[in-house]
Amino acid sequence: MKIVSYRRDGQDSFGVVTNGGPEDGRAVDALGLDPALGSVLDVLRADALPRLAEYVIGREPDVALSQVTLLPPVMGSAKVLCAGVNYAAHRDETSIAPAEHPTIFIRFPDTHVAHGAPLVRPPVAKNFDFEGELLAIIGRDVFRETPEQVADAVAGWSCYNDGSLRDWQSHTNQWTPGKNFPGTGGFGPWMVTMDEVDPVTELELITRVNDQVVQHASTAEMIFDVPALISYISQFTALTPGDLVLTGTPGGVGAFRTPPLWLSAGDIVEVEISRVGVLRNNVVEG
Repeated sequence: MKIVSYRRDGQDSFGVVTNGGPEDGRAVDALGLDPALGSVLDVLRADALPRLAEYVIGREPDVALSQVTLLPPVMGSAKVLCAGVNYAAHRDETSIAPAEHPTIFIRFPDTHVAHGAPLVRPPVAKNFDFEGELLAIIGRDVFRETPEQVADAVAGWSCYNDGSLRDWQSHTNQWTPGKNFPGTGGFGPWMVTMDEVDPVTELELITRVNDQVVQHASTAEMIFDVPALISYISQFTALTPGDLVLTGTPGGVGAFRTPPLWLSAGDIVEVEISRVGVLRNNVVEG
């Protein structure tokens, strides 16, 4: 299933896309599934994805995506954990030495913006960079599990643009400021469930800026694969349904180009992942 969250007539809702893309597609609204399940996060926490799949069978789509405002696919996540320098090409361009363990940092859920919404470059920062990534959406409680045990822990996938303010990221060796300005994390256009995208070991990831390809890689190039990341994270913090794990960006980011390629107002950034979708955002000053 492709599950979207959206705002229609002033009310937040969610549904399952039956055809088309985020601009021209149609979906079956799912608020009628259960009064207690008012969001994708509610569905994940109730382990109700099978109920949702059954609910949409035989129903005609009643939502035109062009007539609603898309929202980040999962809203209200308790935790957003991000893997840094998790592709060899990106590690090499940063000149960071190989590490025995994943590099993990945090994002705040209120930094997300949906497909079609603007990415915001703040006035106090100049070096706004792109990072196309595969995002894993956790589907069950995970705590201190092995990579083998977490094989069924992911409920679905999405595209993410981990927009980074490099000048603020490099103020110290702690990356948090540069990764958490409001409106800098593109997330969408939807959540694709495991039955449609499994395995994810060889997905093609492409990032474009103004139609120019700036990143092109396979998820097979991850240094630490998805089970390894989730297992490692679960050793120090418990993951719950709806938590998000960003799996890292490939080489080609703007900071290490000659000259650097920084995002500015009017730019269009796309993150495309095969079998997952295309996330598109414009850049504004704000």
